[in-house]
Amino acid sequence: MIEIGIAGKPNAGKSTFFKAATLADVEIANYPFTTIEPNVGIAHVRVKCVCEELGVKCKECVDGWRFIPVKLIDVAGLVPGAHEGRGLGNEFLDNLRQSEAVIQVVDASGSTDEEGNEVGVGEYDPCKDVEFLQEELDMWIFGILKRNWEKMVRRITMEKKDPVKFITEQLAGLGFKEWHVREAMRVIGSDVSSYGEDELLTFARELRKRRMKTVVAANKADRAPEENLKKLEEKYAAIPTSAMYELTLRMAAKNGYIRYLPGDNDFEILKELNEKQKKALEMIREFLKRFGSTGVQDAINKVVFDVLEYIVVYPVEDENKYTDTKGNVLPDAMLVKKGTTARELAYMIHTEIGENFIYAIDARKKMRISEDYELKNNDVIKIVSAAR
Repeated sequence: MIEIGIAGKPNAGKSTFFKAATLADVEIANYPFTTIEPNVGIAHVRVKCVCEELGVKCKECVDGWRFIPVKLIDVAGLVPGAHEGRGLGNEFLDNLRQSEAVIQVVDASGSTDEEGNEVGVGEYDPCKDVEFLQEELDMWIFGILKRNWEKMVRRITMEKKDPVKFITEQLAGLGFKEWHVREAMRVIGSDVSSYGEDELLTFARELRKRRMKTVVAANKADRAPEENLKKLEEKYAAIPTSAMYELTLRMAAKNGYIRYLPGDNDFEILKELNEKQKKALEMIREFLKRFGSTGVQDAINKVVFDVLEYIVVYPVEDENKYTDTKGNVLPDAMLVKKGTTARELAYMIHTEIGENFIYAIDARKKMRISEDYELKNNDVIKIVSAAR
C-alpha cells in the first residue's frame, strides 16, 4: 500500500488533517509536540469508478465514486534545527523514510511562529515553513552522506565500483533508487572524488527533490489572509485547505446529519439542526463555494496521481462480465505506477500468477495483450496464468 507522510511544524493542523482524512482517534491540541509517536491510518484516493462506463453495477463504489485505500503517517511536528537534534530531533525525519511522498501541512493563516507558538493572524510568513522543511530534509540527507563519504569514495576509487549503484546501496534504507542517484549526480558531475562540502550539500538537495516530493496543503485557509494563499499557490502550487472543516463534515456525515463524500463541493442536510450547527455548516458551505472543496481530498489525490504518477487498474477473472470467480463485479481497484506492465501486475496479484503468466486480456476490447503491455489508467485486465 502507498505510504504518504504528513509533515510540518507543530500546531499547523497536521493531526487535524490526519484525523479528517482517516477518522482515526488522535490527540489534537494547540501546543507544540501534541504528536510524539507517528500516527498511522488509512485514507483513500477518490476516483470515478469504471462501472458506469462499462454499463455494469458494482457494489464497491459510492454514487459512482471508488475510494481506494492509502496509508498516511502523521509525523510529529518538526522545528528548525531538527537535523541537529532540536525539538524531538531526527526520529521524526527517520519516520519519513518509509513514505513515498509528503503532504506538508502549512498554517496559511500565519498565526503560528516557526516553533508552532501562537501569534497574531498574518504575523508569520507561511512560505518560510515550506523552506525550512526542505532545508531540514536536505541537511538530514547531507549528514548521512557526510558521515561515510570519504570511506565511500575510497571504495569506489580503489575497487572501481559503479558510483551510482554503490551510493544507492548505501542509501537503500532511506528508499533511494538508482534513478534518484543518477539524476542527482548529473547536476554535480559523475566524479564523486571531486565533491567538497558544497557539492555534497547540492547532491543531498537534488536527492531530496527526487525522493521526497511534496504537496503543500495551505491549511487554515478559512482564516488565511488572501496574500498568504496567493503566495503559497504561486510558489508551491499549494492547495487551499481547511482540515477542521473537513473533519466537521466527516463527523456530521458519520452521525447522519448530512450526506457528504470526501472531496464533494457541497453537502445535503438530512436532519434538523440547531442554530449553532446551521451557522457552522453555512460557513463551511461558503468555503466550499469559494475553493471547490475543503482541500483534504484534493491533497491526497494530487500526491498519488500527479506527484507519484499512479494509475488505477481493475483486475478481473471474467473479461465478459467484469467479475471475479465469485461473481463480484469489479471487486478490486489497484493503484499501480504509470509504466507498470501486464506481467508486473500479475506479480502484484500473486507471485505464483506472475511466475506462471501466459498472457493478459484487455477486458474492454476483448483483445489479448502481451506481457510488456504498459497498463493505462482505468484498464480492466484479465491475467491468464498456468498457476492453479
